[in-house]
Amino acid sequence: MNFPLYIAKRYVRSKSSQNAVNIINFITFLVIVIGAAALFIVLSGFAGLKTFSLSFTNSFDPELKALPAAGKFFTLTPTQEQELAAVKGIAHYAKEIEEKVYLEHKGKNHIAYIKGIDSNYIKVTRVDSTLYLGDWAINEKQVVSGIGIANILGVTINQFRSPLQLYAFKPGTGSISQQRISSLYNQAPMVISGVYAVEADLDNKYVFADLELTQALLEKDKTQFSGINFKLNDGADLERVRGDLNRALGNGIVIKNREELNSTLYKMLNTENVATYLIFTLVLIIALFNVVGAIIMMILDKQQNSKTLFSLGTTIKELRRIYFVQGVLVTGLGGIIGILLGSLLIWSQLLFGWLRITPSLAYPVEYKLMNVFVVLGTILVLGIIASKIASSRINKKLISA
Repeated sequence: MNFPLYIAKRYVRSKSSQNAVNIINFITFLVIVIGAAALFIVLSGFAGLKTFSLSFTNSFDPELKALPAAGKFFTLTPTQEQELAAVKGIAHYAKEIEEKVYLEHKGKNHIAYIKGIDSNYIKVTRVDSTLYLGDWAINEKQVVSGIGIANILGVTINQFRSPLQLYAFKPGTGSISQQRISSLYNQAPMVISGVYAVEADLDNKYVFADLELTQALLEKDKTQFSGINFKLNDGADLERVRGDLNRALGNGIVIKNREELNSTLYKMLNTENVATYLIFTLVLIIALFNVVGAIIMMILDKQQNSKTLFSLGTTIKELRRIYFVQGVLVTGLGGIIGILLGSLLIWSQLLFGWLRITPSLAYPVEYKLMNVFVVLGTILVLGIIASKIASSRINKKLISA
């Protein structure tokens, strides 16, 4: 049996004759447990918040999207459309056209985006699942808007007698001052059939309308679009499909995945996660100074034992290894217990939702095995460093003192 490990395990289980040393050891162990549990809970909380935040974009954004490499619009030729239909791995695709418009209703106004979509759009995205009120009915007379837009304009669903007015500037060149105001824009009265609710920015941004109606309002022909959304078959290779789409659509089009469409959001969430991990790791580093102190106190408390072992032939290197292993065992055991306590809290939140943001919304958390390894690895690495520093205090001068 490994001699240093055997002695270290005995030291971990045994109590000191000095009560102060026992108290210091207990506090050290408690700090490790609390630190590990806190780090695991925070990482699980941020994982839940990340999933919760990205669930909003998953409702609006497809798995892949074709966008113009330059400008706002691109032309899709019949030949390109045939090549699209031949790309393997695509379950559905939907065309869209998007532009800023001016909205007005009974003297109230708001600038938003009109998004003209075809009938396949709800097959490609889950945007219809965000419907808060009314019906998802989009045609030549009806649109779906965000609840924020409806509140700003004071408009409700199915107001056929006082419809929402949409104004879109006509494309063209020349001096505006030389033209009549009414000749600068196209107007369309539309009835809101339903409103969606996701989060404030998106709720104030979009009005979903019929694709052909929007093309006519913007004076674009039926081959002009601002994007094509793609839903892939289950098990399809995303990168292979992306390459096939690039070849089918040509150099004037870029294909982006969901993460690239929301690159700022993903970067922000990842940065927050890393920053939080580093802050809590710094707290753990400070806390694990207790390990150094506790091991040094143990070395002094067991000084006579160390002398006896040294006299029996134990080398200084083996003595150092005894206290090093003891420190690693304490930090490792504390880390495991802390992770178990943190796991119990996370599981209870997942099952019962006892911590709530609103009466109907539990605080989002997510149990990830990766977080278990991250916390345990962090605790062990810091414990090894602390144990190495403390055990290096053993030398012949200390033993012979």
